[in-house]
Amino acid sequence: MIQLFLTMPVWLKTIITIGIVLFLFLFYFFQRRLTKKSADDPPRIKVVLIYALDMVLSLSGIVMLLLVWSFDFTILSDDLWSDIEAFVLKQLGAIIGSVITVFVAMMILKISKIAFARFGKKPGPMQKRKRTIAKVTQSIIKYMVGIISVLIILALWGVNVLPALAGLGIMGLVIGLGAQKFINDLIAGLFIVFEQHFDVGDIIEVGGFKGEVTSIGLKTTKIRNWKGEVKILANGGISELTNFSLNPSVAIIDFGIAYHEDAKRTIELLKVELPKLRPNFPDMLEDPVVLGVIELGDSSVNLRVIAKTVSEKHYAIERDLRATIKDILDQNNIEIPFPQVVVHEAKAK
Repeated sequence: MIQLFLTMPVWLKTIITIGIVLFLFLFYFFQRRLTKKSADDPPRIKVVLIYALDMVLSLSGIVMLLLVWSFDFTILSDDLWSDIEAFVLKQLGAIIGSVITVFVAMMILKISKIAFARFGKKPGPMQKRKRTIAKVTQSIIKYMVGIISVLIILALWGVNVLPALAGLGIMGLVIGLGAQKFINDLIAGLFIVFEQHFDVGDIIEVGGFKGEVTSIGLKTTKIRNWKGEVKILANGGISELTNFSLNPSVAIIDFGIAYHEDAKRTIELLKVELPKLRPNFPDMLEDPVVLGVIELGDSSVNLRVIAKTVSEKHYAIERDLRATIKDILDQNNIEIPFPQVVVHEAKAK
């Protein structure tokens, strides 16, 4: 086989090279499409097999190209193994130390992730606060462990880290002078976390965008609205916001009855019937309250019912109470009027 490649003309080698490159390119193109189709399948072994086949074909193609162009593998293998052996023997301590450092760093990150994952799991008044502090602390630990690990590995490989630290300090000062917006975001993030402007899980509105806080970092905050849209805000740009989760919400239900109906009887009926609904709604903090007549409309006497609910749970309570009030009024033959227009016909003089 090797002798065949040695006697092969240049033009044939060129054609074979182009064919191998085209084959690898086409396989890579189809491999990406197959990977996208199989990524969401439950048996993800397909993706692993596709990548393994890609690696085997790529290595085979490289070896074939080297054979076609008469590359001497004996020189490569002798030089390569001798160099690897000398390098390993010389830097054995640094290699072992680096492996241990990486292992310890990964263990610290894993343990911190497991430990902080339990924070905020139990329901309680400080649940959101614990989750927020846990996420920020875990982020800080991740960066600190990464930086310290890099410095230790550099020191193991003979790099003097003290000048590097001094250089980093000077460079940080220079960058800080030109990155005031970045520093402003970090400081604002610290104030948001420690002054408890909002926590993870709170419903806030910033610049007309209302949603749930999914993540708080030292630089940015992520908010997801009910449609699934995520907005990423720089902490330094959050100047005014509304936090809807600090206090309970109030469900407000306005409805009307006909003018010929007895408003007092209707109010007394609702005062008796509506408190019976509370056991069916765990998000309702107090019994519904009938405030009474709030307006004499064009076609109806308008009444109002309110109910205190868990923060931002009033939307569902309002829908259910409207349906329930409609059923109560229908069962007691109390008319809910529709808009009416009275037309007077002018008499001829």
